[in-house]
Amino acid sequence: MKLTSPDIHKDISCAISTEIINAIIRDIGDSLFAILVDESCDMSSKEQMAIVLRYVDKGRVIERFVGIVHVTDTKSSSLKLAVDDFFSRHGLSISRLRGQGYDGASNMRALVVVAKKHSEIAGLFTMVSNVVNVVGASAKRRDMLREKHADAIFEALNNNELLSGQGLNQEIISHITFLKSNSYYSTLLNFKHIEILGITNDLSQALQKKDQDIVNAMDLVKICKGRLQSMRDNGWDSLLDQVSFFCGKYHIEIPKMDDIFSSGGRPKRKAQPITNLHHYRVDLFVDVIDIQLRELNDRFNEKNTELLLCMACLSPSNSFSAFDKAKLMRLAQFYPRDFSKHDLKLLEDQLENYIWDVSSNNEFTELKGISDLAQKMVETNKDKIYPLVYLLLTLALILSVATASVERVFSAMNIVKNRLRNRMGDLWMNDSLVAYIEKDIFNSIDDEVVMQRFQNMKTRRGQL
Repeated sequence: MKLTSPDIHKDISCAISTEIINAIIRDIGDSLFAILVDESCDMSSKEQMAIVLRYVDKGRVIERFVGIVHVTDTKSSSLKLAVDDFFSRHGLSISRLRGQGYDGASNMRALVVVAKKHSEIAGLFTMVSNVVNVVGASAKRRDMLREKHADAIFEALNNNELLSGQGLNQEIISHITFLKSNSYYSTLLNFKHIEILGITNDLSQALQKKDQDIVNAMDLVKICKGRLQSMRDNGWDSLLDQVSFFCGKYHIEIPKMDDIFSSGGRPKRKAQPITNLHHYRVDLFVDVIDIQLRELNDRFNEKNTELLLCMACLSPSNSFSAFDKAKLMRLAQFYPRDFSKHDLKLLEDQLENYIWDVSSNNEFTELKGISDLAQKMVETNKDKIYPLVYLLLTLALILSVATASVERVFSAMNIVKNRLRNRMGDLWMNDSLVAYIEKDIFNSIDDEVVMQRFQNMKTRRGQL
């Protein structure tokens, strides 16, 4: 048997995908789990919804990609139907579901999307995208940009603005050529948005990790809010000085802040005239920062923040210095299905014994996060001694702050279904993605099992 038919290839992929998902479902068993969902367009401009399951096995956080589904729209009702259908097909019980993550709005891509809610910031990104497309489409233009970049670095080195040496002159100077050919307005947008992304970068990186450190993540949320508020209140003058210095250096015209602002287009009827200072400071600078602050406040509202701060009390860092029994009891009350009134009374006693035990045990002194703590409890069998405390740990680990894992699925989707394979069907793409992403499970499955699954799919003339 040559097995060269495209239909045979698809059947083999389907058999492999089915066995991988069955292995994941068996691994979850009766454990509690969370679902992570996000949507993105594939190469054919079809809306695809990726599903990732997050659960804990022997103290370790595991995230498994289980499928990608084509949806006609991104309404909540459509996504709910797709998720319900997936649960029913694979025998997953919604009663074991303890967390849901959508949209991936905690990572850097989403922070840029949030900023684009401001029309003028969106225009900036469109302008930058056009420049990249124009330059990237021509080898001659790329060479011209490289020459100008080299001239800019050489000039900066001569003026002692950059240090020489290996790796010391890799500064972001390539945007100078772009800015020199544009206005004070574009320069202000660039400086301001780069500074905002710099403030939120550490938080974005922390939330993209699979094993998120909740304590540090909440600290970073607080830091970002504080720095953004400080920039809003006190950062205008320093930004204005930076932009003015840059524009003066590269001969970009600087408008007078007391003059009446002109957008350059057709004036609106009955529009109240405003000064350049009002436009740049209030309509642009303050407004964009307010958008970012609102997004952070919406994502980390009072209830969510309380939940995460309660989870932070499980941290073993600094000899369990964050331990707070009252907050951990409050955390248990967020999960009435898992902690009855009787369980809450037992938990209170278990927490007292638990903290005395682990804080005096040398095996628990070097732990860094709650994932390390959960694994150490399993290794020392303390998950059986303090089952309710371990359940709290499990619930804390299941809860995901970001959906970065789902974003990685879309990166893989663009590899599997690329420009040359843009007519790939949804089912074949799903099967290929499951095998591509979950390689470790694929490698652990016996070939005989896949062959048997393939053989039983339909009547065939030959036997494998």
